[in-house]
Amino acid sequence: MKGALRISRIAGIDIYLHWTFGLLIVGIFAFYVLHGVGVNAAMAGVLLVLAVFGCVVLHELGHALMARRFGVPTRDITLYPIGGVARLARIPEEPIQEFWIAIAGPAVNVLIATLLALVLWALGNSFDPEALVQPQGHFLTSLMWINLMLVGFNMLPAFPMDGGRVLRALLALHLNYVRATQIAASVGQVMAVFFGLLGLISFNPILLFIALFVYVGAQQEAQQAMFRALTQGIPVRQAMMTRFQVLHPDDSLAAAVEALLAGAEQDFPVVEDNQIVGVLTRKSLLRALAREGREGRVRDAMLPTCQPIEDTAMLEEAFLRMQETGCEAIPVVHNRQLVGLLTLENVGELMMISSALRRAEMGRGLGLQPSGKP
Repeated sequence: MKGALRISRIAGIDIYLHWTFGLLIVGIFAFYVLHGVGVNAAMAGVLLVLAVFGCVVLHELGHALMARRFGVPTRDITLYPIGGVARLARIPEEPIQEFWIAIAGPAVNVLIATLLALVLWALGNSFDPEALVQPQGHFLTSLMWINLMLVGFNMLPAFPMDGGRVLRALLALHLNYVRATQIAASVGQVMAVFFGLLGLISFNPILLFIALFVYVGAQQEAQQAMFRALTQGIPVRQAMMTRFQVLHPDDSLAAAVEALLAGAEQDFPVVEDNQIVGVLTRKSLLRALAREGREGRVRDAMLPTCQPIEDTAMLEEAFLRMQETGCEAIPVVHNRQLVGLLTLENVGELMMISSALRRAEMGRGLGLQPSGKP
């Protein structure tokens, strides 16, 4: 994964640490030192953050292991300064399954907070929330309260938090998936506006950041739901390009430029000895031209990670693979023979066509007639 370091593998799931996490640790340490609390207190603050992110890993594993129970694998878990993300291979088909997967993460934090409370009670320690500002002397108390805060924050009924997914799952028990997502996304965006106004009034940059985070997350979730609805059940062969030019790894970049300028194609499958070895995209071609000039070779510019997909595979699976590998185009095969090329542009055009056909069907269902007809 780009920009992330694999730090562990738990229950068969890779755990990654994004590079920006290091900035968080440095920033927290500097914050404590600059405020004159001493190096020991600064170290305690850093250790508390590391412990919190350990809890975040357990939170994400709660999602992942519950998803596994329903046959949904998890690609990986990545830790960012704002939290963790468990990337599921797909969204569960049944709303009740999504409900249990979403609720499993906060349930882990509740369990952690409960165990910490029992330890504090057994030791006779304080439960005072003021411990949050003095983690050096009240480490376990601070960790307990932070876990409870994580539960409260994650259960807000707004994407991309778990509460938004819980709300969608409950709505989807009675509505179709797209409508349920749209309602949940609208609730999240209303909350984002509220947080934004509150942040402006109180001059609180954290609330403004949360507002932006929630608003964008809700918008992306609604778009993904629409994509899923428009592409569900559609095989790759219905969206692929069937007219395309093939390049050889030893072709010059000058030949690739000629192919690019000669037609409407921007991406080319690269084939050697009847084997697909990669894809040359317009972006990779331009980068190679700037680096090596027209005398360079296609093999030095192509993307070998853009491996072929069967024409019978579902479009949603192909799109997820394109996102995962960073490929804007992937070859399509039938019985190991190259039969097409799938690009993001094809997917977008298919979505527009599907959307137009759906609007036409809705119009006929309402008894509407096209303009100009009686």
